[in-house]
Amino acid sequence: MQSATVRIGDRLVGDGHPVYSIAEIGINHNGSVEIAKKMIDGAVAAGCDAVKFQKRTPELCVPRDQWDIERDTPWGRMTYIAYRHKVEFGVEEYGQIDAYCKAHKIHWFASCWDEAAVDFMEKFDPPCYKVASASVTDKVMLEALKATGRPVILSTVMSTMEEIDAAVNTLHRDRLAIAHAVSLYPCEVKDLNLKMIQTLRSIYPDLPVGYSGHETGLVPTFAAIALGATFIERHITVDRAMWGSDQAASVELDGLKRLMTGIRDVQQSLGDGVKRVLDGEAKQAKKLRRQASESKGTAKPAANGSANPRLSR
Repeated sequence: MQSATVRIGDRLVGDGHPVYSIAEIGINHNGSVEIAKKMIDGAVAAGCDAVKFQKRTPELCVPRDQWDIERDTPWGRMTYIAYRHKVEFGVEEYGQIDAYCKAHKIHWFASCWDEAAVDFMEKFDPPCYKVASASVTDKVMLEALKATGRPVILSTVMSTMEEIDAAVNTLHRDRLAIAHAVSLYPCEVKDLNLKMIQTLRSIYPDLPVGYSGHETGLVPTFAAIALGATFIERHITVDRAMWGSDQAASVELDGLKRLMTGIRDVQQSLGDGVKRVLDGEAKQAKKLRRQASESKGTAKPAANGSANPRLSR
């Protein structure tokens, strides 16, 4: 079964192409461009294809009754709406991110949580968009992403198959990729349900299918590749103990290197499913297999008359 390909920047994503790897920075930068740059450096060193951020307009995404609720933060006690602004990058910060990623030849894009965020991100000519986890059922938001004409990655978190199908039919199918994911941070291994990758491939054979993982550890991501994921997204961080709700479900930069090495090894090991005898195997066969005359029992008897020299006395 071959799924379609989608072009993201200068890369083709889909069966028959190298796994497209996305290191999600999200808001794990905690409002610091320097921390974001460290994570970009880590993604580049590991060989990732892209880094991803999240973009919100706090006044549109935070319910009004939560604005003035105070909470303790690394910057002191502040209202929730002030905290949301503290961890949001603006034009100046994303301008630095844009220049840094271009200089390091790595894609960058964002999950937008509201229509104003889409308008904001359009300034930077992103290669694609990711549908935010809360937006799978938000038709207005999906239409805003569709209107950009850019490729879209649709995550299936928190959604029924009916809701996923409605989202797929809202977006441009020829510019769409779909990712299996479970919105628990971190997600326990028993809840990952990786066989959904195969289910999505069978339901949507015209779409590249990938995996967005929120578990701790690397092994499930390798299994996702073996099950047919054509792109991978994992949250990254400089320190899992840092402040932030996504940090504990993220991969530190040393782990990211191991993840990328494993992804490349797994994909290379899968092959194409066509049985063939390799040159080395042919040599082994000639060396180890009995010749036809021997297998028919026509070997000459031993000099003492015994058919089996091991039985001679």
